[in-house]
Amino acid sequence: MFGIADYGAFVAAIIVFLMIPGPGNLALITSTGKGGIPGGLAATLGVIAGDQVLMWLAVAGVAALLNAHPDVFATVQWLGAAYLAWLGFMMIKAKPGAKPLLDIRPGQYFRQGMLITLLNPKAIVFYMAFFPLFVDPARHQGLRTFAAMAVTIAALTFAYGLVMTLLTHHLAERLRANPAISKLLERIAGVFLIGFGIKLALSK
Repeated sequence: MFGIADYGAFVAAIIVFLMIPGPGNLALITSTGKGGIPGGLAATLGVIAGDQVLMWLAVAGVAALLNAHPDVFATVQWLGAAYLAWLGFMMIKAKPGAKPLLDIRPGQYFRQGMLITLLNPKAIVFYMAFFPLFVDPARHQGLRTFAAMAVTIAALTFAYGLVMTLLTHHLAERLRANPAISKLLERIAGVFLIGFGIKLALSK
């Protein structure tokens, strides 16, 4: 289909990729908790934008560059690790009643979702290494093939983000009455972000 090797497997791989716990999922959950449904959807669009950038960079041949120059990938790893650790630290040290780390304006959620995706080595590895495996050289149709893959990825990501946003918003409404629980969950999320940052920094 459109030069994609085993389209069904491609869709399944994207769904599994989306469901794996990681910084992207935490960004969606945190954005929804802070900014409600608009914040969650804005973060989802940011993740989609980051995905598209990584995919088209892979199309342009960045995969070959990263394979030839591991130091470039290592730099991206360190940038991603530092950003996630900083975000987690800010969440942990935030005091009750202080200005939220994430502003409720959707534009900031969009940028956060996009940055976390762009600086997430898991996403980079997928698009720079795993993604090309689904291109069928014998039936490849040029930009049409890549466009079909891009649209599929965007549609699945939006559907997943919408479900995550609605579920998180539903739970957040029940937790809002207890600020102590909300603060505890925010600090737990901060610890996870720092953990992701450390893990990414050490994975080479």
